[in-house]
Amino acid sequence: MTTTVASAFAAIEDRLPSGVIYQFAPVDTPRAVEDFLGYWDPTAIFLMESELWPNLIISASERGIPITLLNARMSLKSFRCWSGWVARPLIALMLSKLCLILPLSTIQAIHFQLLQAPPSVINFAGDLKYAIGDFATAEEARKVKNLKLQFANRPIWMAASIHKGEEEVMLWAHEKLVKMYPELVTVLIPRHPQHGQQIIQSLKRQGMNVAVRSRADIVSPSTSLYVVDTLGELRMLYKVTPIAVVGGSFLPNLAGHNISEAAAAGCAVLTGPHVGHFSKMIAEMKQVDYSSVLQVAGRMELLETLDWLLGKPEAREACQQAAKKAFSTISSGVVQRVWESIDVHVLSKR
Repeated sequence: MTTTVASAFAAIEDRLPSGVIYQFAPVDTPRAVEDFLGYWDPTAIFLMESELWPNLIISASERGIPITLLNARMSLKSFRCWSGWVARPLIALMLSKLCLILPLSTIQAIHFQLLQAPPSVINFAGDLKYAIGDFATAEEARKVKNLKLQFANRPIWMAASIHKGEEEVMLWAHEKLVKMYPELVTVLIPRHPQHGQQIIQSLKRQGMNVAVRSRADIVSPSTSLYVVDTLGELRMLYKVTPIAVVGGSFLPNLAGHNISEAAAAGCAVLTGPHVGHFSKMIAEMKQVDYSSVLQVAGRMELLETLDWLLGKPEAREACQQAAKKAFSTISSGVVQRVWESIDVHVLSKR
């Protein structure tokens, strides 16, 4: 397994199965790629989403190594860039070297075909973001139990994967809600830990009583804000909060985040209006059960929906069950279908 950034390794370090070797992916220069491929001599290469590296793809193809693009996607902005007369020959060359492309949607498949990907290599198998196994360790189970004891059945909601600027929306909602629910706990989980430090300093200047995850602070009865400034704990934290607002979706320059992890954990799932290519995932889940994802238009609707969920346990539980049902329905068989495509188009031709 390879990643391109250290934060990704930090998130998966304790979850790697026995026998899996981790390496940083090579810098995409001819020399670095040649050294990497020469040393590891891979049987096949699987790239994710939009990770199209010219030197890696061309060098691997020259060595006869089959290359697959899983969960293939391309934003409209990227599609327009690749469609330009300068970049188009390069993307066409790269796509011609792939032996299998598994796009997220029909629209994504059209993007790749318009950029001259061979139609014969494009197949559909489902979204691997639904392939969420329960890899909880004994230590993780202990942490979940400890946090549940600290929260002590208080009303609680989480703002997950929030980006800079979104904390203002979440803190505004918290300020309104805590007046209605004095024992409320709001959990803030910034997308980037350094953003968490900025939030913590700002809250301190305002004299707010805030507990911080990285300091192992205890959530006391007087604590109403819990800032998680650590990596790799989001899936665990979904298990201790019944309501999850998935960020990256409340400002126009953002494009959403994966909601399936929150749904898999049985949270009532909320998201904002700016969800990018995750609109397909939201539509799929709503098709199974309309209450599985509550998409709000802005901060006022967010406040009203949170008040509704916090104040009406039966409504909250119905949304939790709907989210879990939608996840289970859609995720069933995704991994099997992906492996079948790989077997037919990659492994059987080796």
